[in-house]
Amino acid sequence: MASLRSVLRTAALRGLVLLSALITLPGTAAELDIELTNPPADGPLYVLLFEDADTFGSLRTAQYRERFVAGQPIRLSVPEGDYAVLLFVDENGNGELDRNFIGIPREPIALSNNYRPKGPPNFNRARLTLSDDAPTQQTLSLSQILGDTGQWGVGIGAVGQTSPYRGSTKQPGTVIPAIVYIGEKLQWTGPRIRYTLAGSTDWRLALQGDLRLGAYEEQDSPFLAGLGDRDTTLMLGLAWTRELPAGIDFTVSASQDLFDRSGGQQAELSLSRGFQWGNWRLSPFVGLNWLSADLADYEFGVPTEAATAERPAYQPSSAVNPEAGVTFFYEITQGWQMVGNIGVEQLDDELTDSPIVDEERLMKGFVSLTYTF
Repeated sequence: MASLRSVLRTAALRGLVLLSALITLPGTAAELDIELTNPPADGPLYVLLFEDADTFGSLRTAQYRERFVAGQPIRLSVPEGDYAVLLFVDENGNGELDRNFIGIPREPIALSNNYRPKGPPNFNRARLTLSDDAPTQQTLSLSQILGDTGQWGVGIGAVGQTSPYRGSTKQPGTVIPAIVYIGEKLQWTGPRIRYTLAGSTDWRLALQGDLRLGAYEEQDSPFLAGLGDRDTTLMLGLAWTRELPAGIDFTVSASQDLFDRSGGQQAELSLSRGFQWGNWRLSPFVGLNWLSADLADYEFGVPTEAATAERPAYQPSSAVNPEAGVTFFYEITQGWQMVGNIGVEQLDDELTDSPIVDEERLMKGFVSLTYTF
């Protein structure tokens, strides 16, 4: 009996040793040490670790989060793996990373590898591979994303669309200076400019201006001869954006022809969601575009005085066009970016019934290459 108890005791001890070894097998934990070159004098610091590009691209829903105080060594112990790290100074002590109306951090931050993005952050550029072989060291510097004057960028861009008009071989489009400015309230990116009037990190109301390309020139097709040119204009109005669950943005806008070339209005409703894919930030969207009767008539109507046997008079009423597409941001380097969007718009029957139209849909888009300082 004593021999049996001895055997059982030995087996139990060996089992405990084996269990302990399994718990502490290599690969279960990794250490990260962070040193700041410009630490704050006081106040709390937070370190956030992101495991995937999607959550890092929006700087939300970090997988790991730890609080430190100024002067305290910053060391984390987490499961080994690939991470992007964000450290921020909680200046107002609310425990959150405060951001402006368009989601840009207002408080000083540092990203792993001292990465300083000029747009949505790229997981690959901030990626750290943490293992239990040895602590990973990072020496980082805190900075304000927008600084004192915001971010400026310059480059070249092009905006264009296909033509839905009968006999037209010319596609409306133009090359434009690609001026980019991202500030606390003002944002200017290519053919769109916004000035935020009110909001929070979850919603914003902005004054918005959009370039609307001239629909056609009468020389583009024999079916357009005598109608006059339909010139490029600027649509100015209000846009309201709300962030919904799962990172979906809901936007509704309404605008008026600022130069009164058409005397019309337009309104848009859209849903979009951003995804990080390598160095690309892709934001698919779906929406509805409403054109007032005046705007629809300006671009698709035929006045009585310009009617011919092959082109009878036509006056459309207001129209609603479904649209789908994708907005993209590609970070070539930390300074150079390619930004744009492409969409397909299905024309309402009020527009396709026009005698000068022979296409049911049109494609439109914008692309720019810019350098941000």
